[in-house]
Amino acid sequence: MRESSNPAFSSLTKTVARGQAGAHHYGQQQYGPGGYGPGGYGQDPYGQGAYGQEQYGAPQQMQDARPMTVDDVVSKTGITLAVIVALAAVNFAIAQFVSLGLSMMLTIVGAIGGLIMVLISTFGKKFGSAPVTLTYAVFEGLLVGGVSFLFAGFNVAGSNGFALISQAVIATIGVFAGMLWVYKSGAIRVTPKFTRFMMAALIGVVVLMVGNFLLAFFTGMSPLRDGGPIAIIFSLVCIGLAAFSFLLDFDQADKLVRAGAPATYAWGVALGLAVTLVWLYIEILRLLSYFRD
Repeated sequence: MRESSNPAFSSLTKTVARGQAGAHHYGQQQYGPGGYGPGGYGQDPYGQGAYGQEQYGAPQQMQDARPMTVDDVVSKTGITLAVIVALAAVNFAIAQFVSLGLSMMLTIVGAIGGLIMVLISTFGKKFGSAPVTLTYAVFEGLLVGGVSFLFAGFNVAGSNGFALISQAVIATIGVFAGMLWVYKSGAIRVTPKFTRFMMAALIGVVVLMVGNFLLAFFTGMSPLRDGGPIAIIFSLVCIGLAAFSFLLDFDQADKLVRAGAPATYAWGVALGLAVTLVWLYIEILRLLSYFRD
């Protein structure tokens, strides 16, 4: 199983791959019609397929758990996004009607807390944990609400901030749906070469972001985020990378379902999709704010 460039999926797929490796070593029917070799993906997750009880090389929780389904992924992702939207609305309302300072403090807490939750999920092997994913959603909701107010505000620059946010939300949903269609239709296939390209591009973007942050901190200049032509181009690049990252996320989720990964892993898939969705939304909102200003 190829490793995803999404940090929330990276550790998840490594663990599933180890489970498959153990099953391959000990399973007696691994290369038959129910195995992972020429015969295809396991069709009997409770027997000697991907995570059956007779595959002693797989982790015990994989052997005992119900296999993950697409419905699990959809429901867990929906719950995660609902929590993000609810907390975003709360923090936006705090900024608008209570205290901008308090809202910005919550936004910073959300940014740091969200990052910590992703690190815990990735390196702490908590990708199947509902509390970790939902805690991430709470923090990320605070971040999204504060960032939305900063970029859109309310009646800023003579335009209604809610209209700008609505446009960003619609555009995010549209990109998500479009990339899902692209993946399902096979118009763009997730190959090892494509994965390596995306990994290199994402690393490059992170390096540029860090460099721009340091430049802004020491000199006050922020060419990648000042709303100028370079900033617009950079935002378009980020939006493009976030969109294509969905293909990697869909591919990893599809492989986990086919591999018969435990149903609890759907929480890890939900976290990974939420990370990409939030990044895409913020970049689209940022780009729209450039044109408005």
